[in-house]
Amino acid sequence: MLSQEALRSRDRKASESLLADCKDYACLGEVKPCGGTSQVCSARLNDSPPPFPDTRLRALFPFGLSGRLILLLFIIYFSVSAVYKPSFHSILIQAMRDLTLPIILPWTLFFGTAFSLPSAFPTSGNALWYRTPAVAWSKDYLPVGNGYLGAMVSGGTDIDQTQLNLESLWSGGPFQNASYNGGNHPVSQASALAQEMQDIRKSIFAAEGGIIDSIAGLTEPIDNYGSYTAAPWLFTTLNTSQVQNYVRWLDLDSGIARSTWDTDNATFTRETFCSFPSNACVQMTNSSSSDLMSLSYYFTSVPGNPIPQVTCFDNSTLQVRGAAGDPGMQYEILARVQTSPAGVVTCNSTANGNSTVIVTHAEAAWITWVGGTEFDLDAGDSAHGYSYKGADPHDALVSLLQNATTSSYSSLLGGHTSDYQSGMGKFSLSLGQRPDLSHSTDQLMASYQTGTGNPYIEWLLFNYGRYMLFSSARGALPVNLQGKWGRDSVQPWGADYHTNINVQMNYWAAELTNLDVQDSLWNYMEKNWATRGAETAGILYNITRGWVTHNEMNIFGYTGMKGVDGTASWADYPESGVWMMIHVWDHFDYTNDVNWWKSQGWPLLKGVTSFHLDKLIPDLHFNDNTLVTAPCNSPEQTPITFGCAHQQQLIWQMLNAVEKGFEASGDTDTQFLDEVRAKRAQLDMGLRVGSWGQLQEWKIDMDQETDTHREIAHLVGVFPGYALTSYAGQANYSKDELWQAAQVSIVHRGNGTGPDADAGWEKVWRAAAWAQFGNESEFYTELTYGIQRNFGNNLFSLYGPQEPDPIFQIDANLGYPGALLNGLVQAPDVPYLNSTLIITLLPALPDAWSSGSLNGLRVRGGITLDLQWSKGLATGGSVVVDSVVRERNVGVVYRGKGIDSFTTHGGMTRKLPL
Repeated sequence: MLSQEALRSRDRKASESLLADCKDYACLGEVKPCGGTSQVCSARLNDSPPPFPDTRLRALFPFGLSGRLILLLFIIYFSVSAVYKPSFHSILIQAMRDLTLPIILPWTLFFGTAFSLPSAFPTSGNALWYRTPAVAWSKDYLPVGNGYLGAMVSGGTDIDQTQLNLESLWSGGPFQNASYNGGNHPVSQASALAQEMQDIRKSIFAAEGGIIDSIAGLTEPIDNYGSYTAAPWLFTTLNTSQVQNYVRWLDLDSGIARSTWDTDNATFTRETFCSFPSNACVQMTNSSSSDLMSLSYYFTSVPGNPIPQVTCFDNSTLQVRGAAGDPGMQYEILARVQTSPAGVVTCNSTANGNSTVIVTHAEAAWITWVGGTEFDLDAGDSAHGYSYKGADPHDALVSLLQNATTSSYSSLLGGHTSDYQSGMGKFSLSLGQRPDLSHSTDQLMASYQTGTGNPYIEWLLFNYGRYMLFSSARGALPVNLQGKWGRDSVQPWGADYHTNINVQMNYWAAELTNLDVQDSLWNYMEKNWATRGAETAGILYNITRGWVTHNEMNIFGYTGMKGVDGTASWADYPESGVWMMIHVWDHFDYTNDVNWWKSQGWPLLKGVTSFHLDKLIPDLHFNDNTLVTAPCNSPEQTPITFGCAHQQQLIWQMLNAVEKGFEASGDTDTQFLDEVRAKRAQLDMGLRVGSWGQLQEWKIDMDQETDTHREIAHLVGVFPGYALTSYAGQANYSKDELWQAAQVSIVHRGNGTGPDADAGWEKVWRAAAWAQFGNESEFYTELTYGIQRNFGNNLFSLYGPQEPDPIFQIDANLGYPGALLNGLVQAPDVPYLNSTLIITLLPALPDAWSSGSLNGLRVRGGITLDLQWSKGLATGGSVVVDSVVRERNVGVVYRGKGIDSFTTHGGMTRKLPL
């Protein structure tokens, strides 16, 4: 793994190379690919933003902002008092309280108060908006995507830069080297590795402190691992006069990025979206004038990647053909330009293979692009030689483009909006927020303070997290470390799949908020991990049942223990699959999709469980008749030891899932079930109270009170797991003893800004844990601290946020909704099917969210919950149970007391006694 400084050094070198080709970049203030029309740049984009409101409204109402507000209040006052003369004062006060954005917006637009947002801006206030085009990629650009394609939108005027991504475009793997083997040792070394493993275990158990220094014999040097890599940039140039009244926004109600601005003689609008139904992205530019002037489209390459060939496929279509390396995976993009009404569209070929499409004499022009690679997930097995190589994407893309461009623009837009709102609209949340449209999002972020917070920003971040998950997870591959958005030839940490918290956090909100986005995750594990992971199990662990993966995976089945000597802290994590099986079980527990469980969920769970049944060994250090895992590293911690609390807790949960899901699976292998039960009875649960009152991270008491490590891995049983949360005396402690010890540990772990890292995910995880403890003060403090510290102007979660060019990591963005909801409703899993499922309402409600509601929250057991609260108290709630469920005993807790209990059945509805 590259260090933070090494990553920045690499990025700086790439940036310097990029800037060497662009002499007019200063106008945009940040690194950008520049093409032949960079001379169009104008310093006016760096000018101060135009004053709001619109100057025409100021001419009508020249008195100041305060004067206009007073006039507005007087009009409301006298309008109300004329009707309600006896009590107009009280009626007025109530009316002012009840003012909503749809009521306020027309008045404020007319009177020219502190903003002048376009009519297309969502009346809900559910949007990020800005008064200047984007400058820094990780802090300003805005994302759109459909899972297969991604794009980062700058919102430029005369030069608009859109950075493109194709979800399967990776360097490395078998496309780079035919001898690539998924990070595995040669099969011939299997016997020697089995002896090495035995020697390591003996050394650990024999050591006085139960620790050894190295497991170098098990790791394997990185072998053509590769990286998620960016596709070429799309440039749109437009010769315009002085820009006025500029605004851009990302509409979270429709999934569209828009910008608009005025010139001396026209108003321009531009909107960009990626349609899932059409599997295409679209950018439309519209002018109130009848002539768009010289509008052009062209592509530029990504520094570090081979320069692609850009040619004219036809007179209105650009064809981009390139590779992710030399040699490397082949890709193609087809981009067609259309106009309305009929304009003049020409494609100009150039000798250097960088063609341009030019549009003249049209009121509107839009470019539709499709893209793909030769990667094929179904070719990642022994029958295909683990080649992952499919057909050339060209023919499929021609068909996709034809279908997308046969439709009108309004049809494309309508299809996208309908799909987006249908998928996103099954859940909604209110935190009592009042949209502040007098300040742009970057201004609101600049004034945001830890502890004080801002419910509007917190609500926006929640919706944004769901938006980003929905926009990146519905492709053929799951969400990676950057979703599907990455600008470099080599992304930080490869933008791969880290599975010791990051991938898991990415999907925290999926089940809870009813997003149907996990199919690609299950398929990826089945076709990428399980196939090669079975080889790794045999070669590295001498285990012939099931399969195993480790902490870092690419899209080419890299299942070996990646790294060299000194990397055990993050490489030694064969429990990655165990944690992911908790997600597999959760999906069945929430949905009761028996067909999926039988065909895909259960086989995944049984495979990982089978491996770990054989990997568990007796504790020969304490000789206490328990089963432990060895060697183990608590995620990203240095000690190489045995019985790490994190691993033991997760394995216990996985064995419970097997027992709970066995009957529904249709499996008749009762011997397997008996083995699971027997070994679970022997398993060390990883729950101990240490010498200074802490929950021990290791079976040996060696926790340091000053350890502020980024991970809180040993608290996985608090959240998102349940080894502590649903604890029932399995480890000879009372729950209160363990609960208190866990809180001692999280206090000593710090606030998530230690010397080892400064990432958003560590703060979001801590916030979720504080909510689980029912501590609303610490929950809100940690949550707001993470927002202030680690989220950029575009609300991206940033690693190293104080750096000039911080790294984007999506995990905190996607984990944030799950952490927030944990303060509002908790319904953790339970060990046994006959255990009562406890739903706790408003367990850690901050004062800042004293009024609010949620609708459509999913609870395990096929339950959907609606809840309302006001002035800090629950005022109403109801549950609806899916039509086909397994009966569950449910208890409802509010303010520390049980208020309801019932047994679910299909189609049940129930109003909660609040």
